[in-house]
Amino acid sequence: MKKVKKCIIPAAWFGTRFLPATKALPKEMFPIIDKPVMQYLVEEAISAWCEDIIIVTWKNKRAIEDHFDSNFELEKKLENSNKFESLEKVKMLNSMANIVYVRQPYPRWDGDAILRSKPFVGDEPFLVLFWDDIIENDKTAATQLVETFERKNSPVIATIPVTDDEVSDYGIIESKLVDGDSFVVDKFLEKPNKDETISRHWVVWKYVLNSDIFDYLEQSASKKVSWEIRLADAFELMRQEKDIYGLTIVWERYDTWSKMWFLKATVKYALKDKKLWKEFKEFLKTLDI
Repeated sequence: MKKVKKCIIPAAWFGTRFLPATKALPKEMFPIIDKPVMQYLVEEAISAWCEDIIIVTWKNKRAIEDHFDSNFELEKKLENSNKFESLEKVKMLNSMANIVYVRQPYPRWDGDAILRSKPFVGDEPFLVLFWDDIIENDKTAATQLVETFERKNSPVIATIPVTDDEVSDYGIIESKLVDGDSFVVDKFLEKPNKDETISRHWVVWKYVLNSDIFDYLEQSASKKVSWEIRLADAFELMRQEKDIYGLTIVWERYDTWSKMWFLKATVKYALKDKKLWKEFKEFLKTLDI
């Protein structure tokens, strides 16, 4: 079995919930304190032994490429100013991994973003990390997924438990043949009513897939009237022919999808920061809330 060495990070969404900021600045480059969300994802991929990162972008996303590129003028200025700690952080960015970029010219959804990475993946298994979720644990979500994939030799989808009241807000998967934290996927449900299913497995946008997903994506695209190509449709076709596993992730999750969740993530990371937490905590105490 081939090892997972590649990771696809789709980053071609508008980010309309954060307008007007996202008119010029990619949502993936919003910083949590001093590190953009995209860097957290690249670091997560590296934690799971990925060496090649394929970032799927589109127009107005140039800042992502610039972030992971070298900046000679900045590096020289930091060196001359003896700011060696900052210099090390900046220089590290262009040597983290082999990062390549693919353009998605039209917003044809998640399946199309994956398909556009096909030439760079070949016949190898690969990790997929979408930009919404940062999951913090001693063992990253990506690592948990890759380890499960290597045990099962089958595609693995990350899930986390949700409450009864949250079921109708998310994509849910039903399970069978439960094996510890992993299970065989029995059915995909799009935002079901809480009375329609006993499952509380919410699909997080993190996966490990084999290259045959490209065939299922192409099949699903050929059967649709809509021009959108969705991973969920490809998963449903795949499930009919082979096992797909769900994995309940051990996690502390920070969602950057909405303004409220992004604020929560920023506050929690500030309280974890060794240099910031004491002063920031005292500041929070002064607020009339």
